[in-house]
Amino acid sequence: MLSAASALLRRDLRLALRRPGESLLGIVFFVLALSLFPLGVGASPEILARIGAGVIWVLALLAVLLGLERLWQSDHEDGSLELLLLAAAPLELLVVAKCLAHWLTSGLILAAASPLLALLMGLPGEALWALPAALLLGTPTLTLLGAIGAALLLGSRRGSVLAALLVLPLYIPVLIFGVSAVDGYVMGLGGRPQLLILAAMLLAALALAPFAIAAALRLAAE
Repeated sequence: MLSAASALLRRDLRLALRRPGESLLGIVFFVLALSLFPLGVGASPEILARIGAGVIWVLALLAVLLGLERLWQSDHEDGSLELLLLAAAPLELLVVAKCLAHWLTSGLILAAASPLLALLMGLPGEALWALPAALLLGTPTLTLLGAIGAALLLGSRRGSVLAALLVLPLYIPVLIFGVSAVDGYVMGLGGRPQLLILAAMLLAALALAPFAIAAALRLAAE
């Protein structure tokens, strides 16, 4: 079972490397959109530092949403999804492998780039490690929750738009605790409780989301 999941993970990573434009679309959007904020709200360091954590988290959330459509759509179009449904390995395990591949090519890169973007927004030194730590805990949850919406609306003509409307309310708790964790460390209050809550959300998503995704995929294939 694990060998099937690891093979699927390697296959999705190879496909992402062959089509870097699709994988990097969210990252490019993230960087370009963030670079516009100093032009729009002014280059005042105080203003940028105050809104920096919130802006980076909102754009990271949108960047993850931007790449969710390709999570299941290509497999649905070329028939690979039917093979996954018929595989001997549990579908829930294969779903986790695909979500991991998507996160490695989206959320992980966002977290790795976040210290440089924090410097761009004038955030203090504490944010240079608090922001990536929060993103490392929060973005996998965003991917798992978004994968549920993408699977539910698989094959829909306006699936990407409807999926965004469906999962955005579920993203709000992750956004709130992600921003407050960074702000807590920046203001000297500490953000450990918020990071623990993000970790608890991730564990809950890992426990429940694969079953919801698998059920949605089976429903879409009928």
